[in-house]
Amino acid sequence: MDEIDWAARWKEIVEDRASLASGHADSGYWDRRANSFARSTHNRARDLLQVLEPFLSPDKTLIDVGAGTGRHATPLASRLEWVTAVEPSEGMRSHIPPLDNMTIVASTWEEAEVAPADLVICSHVIYGVAEPVPFLEKMQRSARERVFVMMRETDLPHPAAELRRRLLGADGPRLPRFSELFMLLLQMGAAPDVAFLRYPIVTRYADMDEALSDCRALFGEGWDETAARAELEELLTREGDELVFDGGIALSGVAHWQPPKS
Repeated sequence: MDEIDWAARWKEIVEDRASLASGHADSGYWDRRANSFARSTHNRARDLLQVLEPFLSPDKTLIDVGAGTGRHATPLASRLEWVTAVEPSEGMRSHIPPLDNMTIVASTWEEAEVAPADLVICSHVIYGVAEPVPFLEKMQRSARERVFVMMRETDLPHPAAELRRRLLGADGPRLPRFSELFMLLLQMGAAPDVAFLRYPIVTRYADMDEALSDCRALFGEGWDETAARAELEELLTREGDELVFDGGIALSGVAHWQPPKS
């Protein structure tokens, strides 16, 4: 595997994926999806928190890179001295409650100016980062004790992916995987510990219009609104006031390691 340039391979995968859904990397997409994302993920925080548990203490600080709706930053604030939540999307930030020991930074990670912390975490963020090495190196520089990066190994469990299979008969370009992150980290000189997590993925929508808007942004060329609506009527089930897509069981990995001494 030494002959593979993992950073170049990663960039190629991200650029191929961008041709499918370029709007996914736009903060405006996350502004629109924030309500659905918050409903869908609020019960998924415990998986990463279990990996973090041995490294937490009341005198430590943490940076959450791409904090989203605060599903990790918020519970971690009760366990730590201070949490810095970095999140570019205004819609996502609006779901993070104000806390006395949390700073919310309205920025991408690449542009954020933050003080170092003991721990730096990044959960399901770097799929669309075409230049992962500077991104990860900044995380290492910002961490005094340990860096944690979580991402999926399995394919994206989203109704847009199922719609592509049904309407176009193809999955389209894929996202980077955890195994590629692991190889990239080895090439960068890190030797991460790894924890694998399996958990159910359920996507929740307030109504069909919200579901269509979300799927349209991730579908790419060939979108047919009428056909997509008909398929979503079959794919989504109603639970109370919500429409729900069962994405099955996802396999994710968490790589965590000590940053190199400066």
